Parts: sequence; structure tokens; C-alpha cells
Amino acid sequence: MKTREEVIKYCKTLPDVYEDYPFHDQNWTVMRCRKSKKSFAYIYDREGAVWVNVKASPEWIEFWRNAWKAVVPAYHMNKKHWNSLILDGTIPDEDIKRMIAESYDLVQK
Repeated sequence: MKTREEVIKYCKTLPDVYEDYPFHDQNWTVMRCRKSKKSFAYIYDREGAVWVNVKASPEWIEFWRNAWKAVVPAYHMNKKHWNSLILDGTIPDEDIKRMIAESYDLVQK
């Protein structure tokens, strides 16, 4: 998974999800849960790659950062609860999907 379109398509497979552009900046796509309007993925271009900010539970935040160099403390977000995934091809799609799904689950609670 390396493109914004692939991330959006995957996010939309989760129940009651929609994409939003609240910043009046086409560079930022926000994926939200329809009922609560809470965001679980921020998708944007930065430094020549697509980045995705996802929420992570405190016990997993460091695990993901240590597992992949392309998982870093979140750009423009609370670094205790959010990671940025740099979609440079080094993180397997299964792990990207898992982190996005976990972020979705966390905001559903």
C-alpha cells in the first residue's frame, strides 16, 4: 500500500466510514466514523511519500515504532497516542491495515 487511494479504499471497507476534507486543503484527507464523526486516519503527502496518522493504544505505540523505521511519532498529533505511517513500501500491507483497523476500533470506544 503506497497511495492515498489505496488507503482510502481500505478505510472504506470498515463499517460506516466516510472521507472528509475539513482543512480546505486537498493534501489532507481525514477518514471518519459516520456516527461519532471521530477521525481515525489522516492521510497526506509529506517529504515525497504518502503518510497516514493512526491512533494506537499506549501498549502498542512503541511496538510499532520499533518494528518499522517508517512508523514514527505522529506529525502534527499527540505523540503519546498517534503514529505516522510513512508509506514507502517498507511496512507490509497487512501491518498497515492492522494499524488502521486498530485506530478505527480505538475511536469507536
